Parts: sequence; structure tokens; C-alpha cells
Amino acid sequence: MAFENLIPISDAVVAHAALFNEQSLFNQIKLHTRQNGMPELQELQIAIIGVRENRGASEQEDALIDFAPIRKALYRLFPGNWHTLIGDLGDLEPGASLSDTFYALQDIVGQLVKHNVIPLIIGGSQDLTYALYRAFDNLDQMVNLVNVDSCFDLGDSSLPMTHKSFVGKIIVDQPYNLFNYSNVGFQTYYNSQEEIDLMEKLYFDAFRLGNTVSNLSSVEPVMRDADVVSFDLSSMQSEVLGYMHPEHVNGFTGREACAIARYAGLSDRVSVFGIFEYLLSGKTETASALVAQLIWYFIEGVNYRIEESLADRGTAFLHYNVPVEDEVLSFYKSTKSERWWIEIPFLEGVNNKLKRHTLLPCTQEDYENACNQEIPERWYKAKRKNEV
Repeated sequence: MAFENLIPISDAVVAHAALFNEQSLFNQIKLHTRQNGMPELQELQIAIIGVRENRGASEQEDALIDFAPIRKALYRLFPGNWHTLIGDLGDLEPGASLSDTFYALQDIVGQLVKHNVIPLIIGGSQDLTYALYRAFDNLDQMVNLVNVDSCFDLGDSSLPMTHKSFVGKIIVDQPYNLFNYSNVGFQTYYNSQEEIDLMEKLYFDAFRLGNTVSNLSSVEPVMRDADVVSFDLSSMQSEVLGYMHPEHVNGFTGREACAIARYAGLSDRVSVFGIFEYLLSGKTETASALVAQLIWYFIEGVNYRIEESLADRGTAFLHYNVPVEDEVLSFYKSTKSERWWIEIPFLEGVNNKLKRHTLLPCTQEDYENACNQEIPERWYKAKRKNEV
């Protein structure tokens, strides 16, 4: 059984949290404890799991990982007016080898996704994202990955995988399930020109930190198209994390990071959410409080998801055809949520990666730009990827 490798939440954390207000999250989350055992999956919509694995970050592999400070900070918070069922399944300890940890995590995440439970993973080194991606191998679908990170993490795929090269491994390793990779918040001076050129060549999406911060709502359609979201804590300003990653002086603020986490939660496509590069260094209480709030905002987003059937585009959607150059772009606007999509065409006689007409989330600004004869960049890249 996949969950046999999970160890329960420590008695000390449970005893500490028992003193919190009776309306706190502690009294609403179903916990995996030594006394009560593992919660039933059918009782959950979100499952929190800590992964105490750091060997993918060679400079941090001996660093102590303990998620007790995060749990104490999270359990203390009050929920919103939520109906979402949350469980904390405890921690996955490192296997005998790094590949053993990957295998166990992949199995656990795959089982949760099959049961329509969203795994919320706290790590450890960010190469654990590889296991989250591989959990989709048996689900017969292409995967869209969003990485909130100052780096692209392409690295050298010919070398053993690390937290700085896991995306490169995802791209080159079979089976090839990756349709799109989006980076949110990259900082140019952390990425080589070779990596920047490769992102363009592969028609992947990259959003610079400054552009993202100046228009944070642009993250929403990116998250709406994601299956897996991986959040690197080093993408945030070191100051707001209590100098956990002191070399990262620029990055997202706490408020911006929480907004991004909420956008991820709001996406009814996001099936897995991971927060990585948590270390017991700097001011642990500050970092733990912020990670707890990232988790809170993700859950808040999940609670307010809007279920919309894109298969039935009748009266629930307004349809606009916009001629641009040699193309006719088909836009759809939901009358329920006022969100926008643009259609990626299915081409006869071409080896389409997507086996049907597919709607790509977009913004009203994309529609307005198309009316001014500007082809949306994300649509162009998605169309090109589909044809390659």
C-alpha cells in the first residue's frame, strides 16, 4: 500500500496544537496520528504531506528538515467559510536512495490523484517535482507544469538530476508526457543565455519577476492551465522568509506569493501543488508562518473553485471569432465567471500532441489585442508545440 511509508504527525505537535482555539484549523483537519491512524481518502479533498528529502540539493543534503514549525503555524490559523475537506497524512522519510524516495512519492501522489484528492506536498529539495510529474504516467494525459522560481531549472540533463536540473530531466526522459512548462518569476541574472534560448526554442512560457509583479493577475490563466504547480521558496525575497535563502535578495513578497498560491488553488485543473526548498535556517518562525499562509491561501482558492464544463459551450459561453492575419482566432467567455479561453485548433493530417480541439485559458486583454491584430504569444506557442 502506497501510504505505508508515511509516518504520523508527532505526538508533541498534536499536544501543542490541542491548546489552540477550538475553531482553529487543527480541529478541522483530519490528522494521521499514532493514536488514530490514517484518515480515509474518501473523506478528503486535499492531503498535506511532508517529504523529508534533501539529497537533490548537494549543498543542503545534510540540512535538517522538520515540518513541525509549519504544522504548528498552520494549525493555529482559522479557516475561512470553507467546505473543503483537508487531511494531513504526515511525512515521507527519505528512502535508502533518492530514487527510492521518488518511487514512493510518485506512488502516493498517483493514488491520491486517482481518488480525486489534491496532494499538497511540502519539501525538501525541488527535484521532488520530478516524482509529482511522473505520477501522471499512468493517467493517459499530457501534463502542464508551472514552476514558480527565479531559475528555469533546466540544468544539464546528461548529469545526475538535482534541484537545479529536474526540468531538463522531465523534458528528455520517457515517457514524454510534458506538453507545456511555464516559469513564473524568473530573474535573468540567475539563468544562462543558453537556457533562455532553449525556453524560446521549445515554445515554453517564461514570465520575468518584474513583469509578473507589475501585473499579478496575468498569473491566473497560467495557473488555470496547469496540472502540477511547484513553488520554490527561494523565489521569494530572503527578508520575508527570515533569511532562509539569504542570497535571494530579490523576489516575490509574502503578499504576492500568497496571491499566486490562491490562483493555483482557484484553478480547477491543478491536481498537485508543491512547496519546496524549506530549510531550518534563518528565522524559522518567520518562514514557517509564511509557508503556513501559502498553504492557507491555496486551500482558500480550492474552496472557491468554479466548476465550468468546457465541453458544453452552449449558452454558458459567449463565442467570438477574430480574424488576425491568416488565422481566425476563436475566443470563449464564460457568462458565469467572465473568464476567457482561446481555442487551439486540431489540424487534420498533422501529429497533434493534443488529440482534440483544446481551450487555452487567456485574458480579456488577449482578446482585445487580437482585435488590434496582435496574435497572443501563449496561443502561438501552444499551437506550435501541438504541431511539433
